[in-house]
Amino acid sequence: MVNVLNLCIDQGNSRTKVALCMNGRITHHFIYKSFASSDVERLFDLYPVTDSIISSVVNIEPAVVNTLHRLSRRFVLFDHQTPVPITNAYDTPETLGQDRLAAAVGAKFLSPDENLLIIDAGSAITYDFVSADGIYKGGNIAPGIKMRFTMLKQMTKKLPMVEADENDLLPLFGSNTRDAIAAGVIRGVAYEAKGYMRTLSKRVEHFRTYLTGGNAPYILRNVREPQLEIPAIRYEKHLVLIGLNCILEHNK
Repeated sequence: MVNVLNLCIDQGNSRTKVALCMNGRITHHFIYKSFASSDVERLFDLYPVTDSIISSVVNIEPAVVNTLHRLSRRFVLFDHQTPVPITNAYDTPETLGQDRLAAAVGAKFLSPDENLLIIDAGSAITYDFVSADGIYKGGNIAPGIKMRFTMLKQMTKKLPMVEADENDLLPLFGSNTRDAIAAGVIRGVAYEAKGYMRTLSKRVEHFRTYLTGGNAPYILRNVREPQLEIPAIRYEKHLVLIGLNCILEHNK
C-alpha cells in the first residue's frame, strides 16, 4: 500500500487549522493566526505531501489556492458543489458553512451507524444533526462565547469585558459581577447544549453527541454534571479536519 500524505486546511474566522493525514489518521496538526502561500510552500518543503484540500468560512487568498493547486497531485477547493460521503438535505446548500458539513462528515466517519448531534463551539456555536442513515438534516447557529461576552460589554453602559478561563469552577450564581457574567454566559451555553441533547433524546431512539471547536472545553467542563442525565458525549478536537480528510479521500 502506498502511503499518501494529505494536507487538510480549515480556515476559520479567527485562525487556520491544518492537519497532515495518512491512512485516515492525523499525524501532525498546526494552528496559524494568518495563513499565506508561503506557509503552504513550507509545509510541502518539510513534509512529503501529495494531495490537499482547503475549506474556508472567509475569502481565501488566490495565491494560497494557486500554490496548493500547483504543488498537489490532487487538490480540492471545498465548496457546496464538492461531492461528500453523506447526503446533504439542507434547503440552501450554497449557504451552508463548509466547516459545518465537514464536521458532520467527520462525525459520521467516527460513528457510521449512529444518529449524531454535532456541537461546534467556535466564534459562533452551531448545532447540527446527521441521521443514522447518513443524511445531514440541518442545524442551528447561535452566538459564541466570546461574542456573548463582547455584546454584554458593548450593549450595556457599566458591565465590564470578561474573559473566562476554561478551568474556572463556575458558581451557580455569581457573588460578584465578573463571576456573574462568566457563569451566566458559560453556564448558559452549557444549558443550551443540554437542552438540545434532552430534546433530541425524546425524538430519536439513540444518538451520540460530538463536541468540537476552540471553545468546546468551556462547554465540556460544565455539561458533564453527574446528576443530569444526558446521552453519550465525545470531545473531538480535530473533527472538521477529520471530515476534510474524508472528503478529500472521497473525491479521489
